[in-house]
Amino acid sequence: MFESFLLPVLRVSTPLILAALGGMWCERSGIVQIGLEGFILVGSFFGAVATLSTMNPFTGFLAAGLAGMVLSVLYGLVVLRYRSNQIVAGTAINLFAMGIPPFFSKIWYDSTGSTPPIPTAAQFQVAPLWITFAIVVLSFIIYHYSRFGLRLRFSGEHPEALQSAGVSVRLKRWQGILMSGFLAGLAGGTLSTYLSSSFIRNMSAGRGFIALAAVILGKWKPIPTVLACLLFGATEIAQIRLQGVVLWGTDPVPVQWIQILPYFITIVVLAGAVGRSNSPKALGNS
Repeated sequence: MFESFLLPVLRVSTPLILAALGGMWCERSGIVQIGLEGFILVGSFFGAVATLSTMNPFTGFLAAGLAGMVLSVLYGLVVLRYRSNQIVAGTAINLFAMGIPPFFSKIWYDSTGSTPPIPTAAQFQVAPLWITFAIVVLSFIIYHYSRFGLRLRFSGEHPEALQSAGVSVRLKRWQGILMSGFLAGLAGGTLSTYLSSSFIRNMSAGRGFIALAAVILGKWKPIPTVLACLLFGATEIAQIRLQGVVLWGTDPVPVQWIQILPYFITIVVLAGAVGRSNSPKALGNS
């Protein structure tokens, strides 16, 4: 049971969990974060590039996180310094990130579609699962039992009270943005060095938006957000297992209908939960 279903669910849920926790921290600080897709994309590309260069997946994993963080700096400048609309800025980040991998891939590998395959010896086996578990535990502890977590939550709930206590709201929001970029970059690194053996163009495949849906479904709390990611991961494994299944007659269900299952369930679950979710009160007010 574990190896046939639960382990695959944990594997495919790993990038969702990392990206969702990053999105949770950012939105808890008061900044809308729909740029997760872009952070995942640049993380997956530069993670693959660094792994190919060093033949060390841990180096690639770290490079993926740093690549996502660098892109998040650009997002932070736009929304915090220049006070641009956060939805528009996040969309622009996603579009910008779609062009970065093909540009550099053409220069370095003379290909805009993918990077060369990573040798098996330089790929992750199970390490990302343990790293993700450690990040989940650490996030839970910081969220509930640390001064940092309390202040970051106040930044998104009661920024005026935090400011009156002498704590910089802008600093807390910068920290939330940088954490989201780093964790979503790590999520991208798991795609190219753990779940796959190379970077493939647009391989994030909507995971950033699914991770954001998990944040909303989890009511901006660590453990419920992780559970939501596991739910979406289970639907992804289910759509893989259901391909070719025959429900009536002799013809299998069209594969296109099966492939939309994770996205359809995401929409249904989110539509039912969003009305009962209480977002941070100052979310979107930069």
